Amino acid sequence: MPEKIIELNHLSKHFGKIRAVEDVSFDVYKGDVFGFLGPNGAGKSTTIRAMLSLITPTSGEIKLFGKHLHANRKSILSKIGCIVEKPDFYNYLSAEKNLEIFARISGSDVSRLRIHEMIDFVGLKGREKDKVGSFSHGMKQRLGIAQTILHDPDLIILDEPNTGLDPQGSISIRNLILQLKNERNKTILLSSHILSEIELIANRMVIIAKGKSIVQGNVSELLNEQDLIVSFEVDQPEKAVQIISEKLSPSVIGKTENNTLQLNIAYQLIPRINQWLAENGIQVFGIDSKRKLEDYFIKLVSN
Repeated sequence: MPEKIIELNHLSKHFGKIRAVEDVSFDVYKGDVFGFLGPNGAGKSTTIRAMLSLITPTSGEIKLFGKHLHANRKSILSKIGCIVEKPDFYNYLSAEKNLEIFARISGSDVSRLRIHEMIDFVGLKGREKDKVGSFSHGMKQRLGIAQTILHDPDLIILDEPNTGLDPQGSISIRNLILQLKNERNKTILLSSHILSEIELIANRMVIIAKGKSIVQGNVSELLNEQDLIVSFEVDQPEKAVQIISEKLSPSVIGKTENNTLQLNIAYQLIPRINQWLAENGIQVFGIDSKRKLEDYFIKLVSN
């Protein structure tokens, strides 16, 4: 069994009558890119702040690197690099100078060579002398990652790193995260409210909503493509229901709405059902599919 880097057990944080985090539990193992997924306002940033001892939890247990956070705060935090919400810099100073100042403030023994190595790693070589105020949002995010890994942490926590980025910027950050895992053997907790973003990059994840952890597991298992909700838009919905019930089972039919049937079926059944409907004179105007977890997450976000 891989080493546990993060262990959260029944974490809660209340601000007066506001229950920002109510019952969050999950484990992150060494080498994971772990997706911390939930709609905006679900309690992700509050949980991260508790993990960084920026706020004190109301109840629950936080263990990092096998040690209790409260009793080992200094040694634990020295092994963590993080971006909470967005990186902040002195816009009138250069990228290089910003990293030098951060290194001094954090007490890290970081050489100029290390600073330039990290600037190069995040793709900003040649811009190290430029003022950060001239940087695009995506460049600032990359510089934020350079700042986060200056002291060579074992655990990297990124809170919504793709917020406000264009598609190319998101791809750039995604590739950096994969490089950190694959080339530098880092463990990464990636917070996001976008399921597709987590699907592309994480190997394990947890979904939280309204301050509670809902489901946790391997991304490949939770997003199993064989387990789909498939919508068929047809001209004769009642006849279509009858045919599908006879060919398969009434249990695969989720609901019918106007001229659309929702079916819980395996991916491979889509062309066969389409053929059955056509053979019986039913016109199919559209077919749409989504995974059950994707549908579940959309409902969480929309509530």
